[in-house]
Amino acid sequence: MALIEECEALTKAFSGIGVDEKSIISIAGKWNPVQTDSFRKGCEFFADDGHYHAFEKWDNDYVKLLELEFSRLREAVLLWTMHPWERDARMIKESLIKGPKWYGVIIEIACTRSSEELLGARKAYHSLFDRSIEEDVAHRVTDVNRNLLVALVSSYRYQGPKVHAETAKAEAKILANAIKSSGNELEKNAEVLRILTTRSKASLQAIFKHYKELYGKNIEEDLNQDDLILRDTIGSLGYPHIYFSKVLDKALNVKADEYTKDALTRVVVTRADIDMKGINEEYQKLYGISLSQKIEEITRGSYKEFLLTLVARGN
Repeated sequence: MALIEECEALTKAFSGIGVDEKSIISIAGKWNPVQTDSFRKGCEFFADDGHYHAFEKWDNDYVKLLELEFSRLREAVLLWTMHPWERDARMIKESLIKGPKWYGVIIEIACTRSSEELLGARKAYHSLFDRSIEEDVAHRVTDVNRNLLVALVSSYRYQGPKVHAETAKAEAKILANAIKSSGNELEKNAEVLRILTTRSKASLQAIFKHYKELYGKNIEEDLNQDDLILRDTIGSLGYPHIYFSKVLDKALNVKADEYTKDALTRVVVTRADIDMKGINEEYQKLYGISLSQKIEEITRGSYKEFLLTLVARGN
């Protein structure tokens, strides 16, 4: 294979999400020092050192990119082998450390786990960090979302199917009035917080259904576009398969930022044995392609194979 072709093949191995280890080994493993120098001069991964002009250095952005892409398989395997309680506890801790952009992970865990699973994560957090989730959320979240997040991680919802239809209809009206009157401060509305953080998921789904029947649109359509925390809360509580499908599709974009891409590992690992079949079906409806096909197209190497293995467990 000519050096130009090798460079193109290596570029392809580094593209997408994850890396194609087999191609990297077969190409780079047979180089001799002379070929390696020639490759550096013709490949976009390298640039003139900018000072001595004596060697071609790795581009710093590519170094950071490859460190992330090589680590994806390790992260996926590590999360998969953890007890689910420990996994959720550690993801919440990491999200609090990383800051506001990552609070969506906390929302996702608090809203899509069963009451017992969330309680387990809270117990694991105690054991791992000698603090409570509620304590750390209250300490680290200093914006308008603090009360909502603390209430969500503290929640222990009724898990059964019983729904009081008249109550659900009345609370759909309460939410509509709050959206109209609270404007950009909906997170401060006590009734909104009460409904979203205490009602069962079956009740909330009924409330959101009544909302659409009463007002002709989904509740998310009446929220401000930039109100991501409330959107994530309502989506993950009311329509989890749609929510996860949208999160996965955004993650399966090679141009997405790191927060968005990380959701691919997180969602596949945490939902593989829970509701992956439902997520698969919803993904197909929304995007006209199976999740497995999309992963096959976008991801690379052993990371791809591991994700496909986990997705297949739900079929």
